[in-house]
Amino acid sequence: MVAMVALMMAAGAFALLLAPEPAEVAAQRPMPTSPRPETPPGSGAPAEAPPGAGSGAQAATPPPAVVATDPAGTAGSPPAGTPAAAQDTPEAVAERYFTAWRAGDFAAMAGLVADPPADFADRHRRFSADLGVTSLTLTPGAMARPAADAAEVPFHGVREVTGIGAWEFDSALRLTPAGGGWRVRWSPETLHPALKDGGSLRLRRTEERRPANLTREGKPFPADSRAGDYFTGLDGRTTRLALEEQPSGKVLLSSPEPPAGTRTTIAARVQAAAAKAVDAAGRPAAIVALDTGSGQIRAVADTLGGRRAFNGLYPPGSSFKVVTAAALLGAGLGPDAQVGCPASYTLPNGRTFTNDGGADRGTVSLTMAFAHSCNTTFARQAYERLAGDRLRAEAADRFGFREKPGLAYCRIRPATTPDELGSDAIGQNSVQASPLCMAEVAAAVASGTWRPATLAETPPAGSVPPVPLDGGVAAALRDMMRAVVTGGTAAQAGLPDGTAGKTGTAEVSGAASHAWFIGYRKSLAFAVFVQNGGSGPKVAAPIAARFLRAL
Repeated sequence: MVAMVALMMAAGAFALLLAPEPAEVAAQRPMPTSPRPETPPGSGAPAEAPPGAGSGAQAATPPPAVVATDPAGTAGSPPAGTPAAAQDTPEAVAERYFTAWRAGDFAAMAGLVADPPADFADRHRRFSADLGVTSLTLTPGAMARPAADAAEVPFHGVREVTGIGAWEFDSALRLTPAGGGWRVRWSPETLHPALKDGGSLRLRRTEERRPANLTREGKPFPADSRAGDYFTGLDGRTTRLALEEQPSGKVLLSSPEPPAGTRTTIAARVQAAAAKAVDAAGRPAAIVALDTGSGQIRAVADTLGGRRAFNGLYPPGSSFKVVTAAALLGAGLGPDAQVGCPASYTLPNGRTFTNDGGADRGTVSLTMAFAHSCNTTFARQAYERLAGDRLRAEAADRFGFREKPGLAYCRIRPATTPDELGSDAIGQNSVQASPLCMAEVAAAVASGTWRPATLAETPPAGSVPPVPLDGGVAAALRDMMRAVVTGGTAAQAGLPDGTAGKTGTAEVSGAASHAWFIGYRKSLAFAVFVQNGGSGPKVAAPIAARFLRAL
């Protein structure tokens, strides 16, 4: 037993002799890695070479070009467990800076900048707010090392600007050794090259007219065109945006050109003249002007409201004598035929017709009776030559006074008595027309062919076909309408040379008469209408003169 105890004690003593000291145990444990000292400037090598440096390997793939967020606020932090030496290489700092920038983490960005300005974060926020930037995409390129103490990463950026779109730019992120590692050498041009040397950028806003409909020249309608009931969006406006460098004013990017409006047949100069003439009327009025060869509407200025220049129905008064004269000429009465123009005339067993102001001109040619607008002449001649619906047929078949597709409204009913026929002959009773319809009548005389008015370059499908007038009738009507201006009821209106036309004073029950003047000059036919304006020669014809002289 004693021998066994002695043996155990000897084994324990031997084990104690083999056990290491505590300090020796500590030395055998792995030691934490301490930061590697920064390579002194000029040593020819950075603290940590970029991936693949000196081995022919390609540069590391840049971070994905996406806009990101960093709710945890870790955008500028290195991955957990990254050795401290790797955290401060220029490559690592640049990558962390771009990651933080994408995330909008300005605090993390500032922490990677050597001596950041106090308003670093505010500068970035103001830049985006002032220029309407909604997102930013960054794509870094390969790092360059121009010197041992300098690094530079070129990068391509795309900012999305509200109202303009993608705004691309190229800049560079510069880095320098600082604080025992590497830091970004930030300057304003890091945000954009235009900010170098005190430059700035501004978003210029310019409001422009951008109507939905344009004149035939591709221009906006004249201001106060009086055509708003006929064309939509004439007052449409848009705001154009432009990013400009300051102080040079160079435009870096501008908003896309808005879609062009639709061109109409309206001529800007004619429309402006018509609008000003209508405004001068001082009463609800309208002027419609047509191209005599095509029927295209060149102007419509309307203060009547409700598109009544096209669809309003008014007695045309003596301006309708153009149609009556065409029927009489077609019935064989020549322009030089002698006819009576007494102060009054009574139809057999019927109504008495009188001339304006009780004028008695005795016996005159049909042309002069037309020029002086003799009611008595036209009532009698219609009774004697146009019985049996001939006047209505002439109006309907050759001048569009019937139900038909198209823009203009006008009508005449069959006369059932001589009194009705006499009244129809001077544009009263059942005869009703819109200003557009009477402009079509004037255009038919000028061109020798009646055409439906149109707002299209070519007549729409289903349009009424043109109706040619008899050549002799059209020529006689042109002479008769010139006589109205040179020596008849419109001689004192101040109309320019070359104008031909016909005045009209249409009686209205219980109200003042409507004033009319229809005519043409060169390739433009027109109708002037002043609602309850009174005398055609004294009111409508001078307005026509104002309109024509403005062209």
